[in-house]
Amino acid sequence: SLPGYGLSFKPGQKRFILQDVAACLHDLMTEILGYEKFAAQGGDWGAGVASLIGQKYPSSVCGIHLNLLYVPREKTTAITAGEARYNERLAHFLKEETGYQLIQGTKPQTLAFGLTDSPAGLAAWIVEKFRTWSDNDGVPESAISRDRLLANIALYWFTAAIGSSFWPYYGRLHSGLPISPDHPITVPTGYAAFPKEIIIPPRSLAEKTYTNIQRWTEMKKGGHFAAMEQPAALAAEIQSFFRQLR
Repeated sequence: SLPGYGLSFKPGQKRFILQDVAACLHDLMTEILGYEKFAAQGGDWGAGVASLIGQKYPSSVCGIHLNLLYVPREKTTAITAGEARYNERLAHFLKEETGYQLIQGTKPQTLAFGLTDSPAGLAAWIVEKFRTWSDNDGVPESAISRDRLLANIALYWFTAAIGSSFWPYYGRLHSGLPISPDHPITVPTGYAAFPKEIIIPPRSLAEKTYTNIQRWTEMKKGGHFAAMEQPAALAAEIQSFFRQLR
């Protein structure tokens, strides 16, 4: 898990923002484990970490694979049907789905006290995202088993790590996140586009930030939590991408 999450959290430790996580994992792979080169893969914040590793330490990675792309949250000049769909999904996301980012990014400790003290509150906060962002038929259990949902909640509850998990949001809002066309990622990049991902940018927009996309795969099923929803399909896609870089 990322530093600050689940079993990688301990009370009183440093609060990590994404830039810190990228540096930490790079040092783990190169200085502690001794790899000269390694591969990085991620979705959600993990995609941000993998992107930063590829950007900051390009000589250390053979490539990165993502199932979420970090692109500017701006409408494109819609020319294709894909670009028009992106504009629609982006507008919906910005209007209806960013409230959690604002509270976690501005008042993380206030929210943390409430969720750390209430298992029902914590479960509601987490499961709402699984319901909204997974490829389900109206209930999250149709995409991810109830046991796995409860295990996910338990990792936050028993470690009291929900508060520290908010700090990347605080860091992005207050320190910025240097992933943009002005700070491009040039290492070989693969992308798995799951149909119910929150936002799927058109390739024309993505290539302004990720300038060396070598594989772009439209996946058949899955959403934001691809590693939990479609683990076999994601694993096969990751293997196919990195196999070509050997």
